[in-house]
Amino acid sequence: MATDYVELMNKLRSGELSELVIKPEDFMAFREAWSNYPGRKEIVGSAERGGTIVYHYDAHFG
Repeated sequence: MATDYVELMNKLRSGELSELVIKPEDFMAFREAWSNYPGRKEIVGSAERGGTIVYHYDAHFG
């Protein structure tokens, strides 16, 4: 079953999740969901070694 990235981003925005960790092999699926997400500018990521990206919600970017 595919991961529901829209649901996870909604949880990030609501505060249910403090961060969302995306592994390199999942990035393209996440990016597709993120590209169509209405509040995508508020979902901010930081790259880590190995290609993992940690996203968090930041209302100041919107």
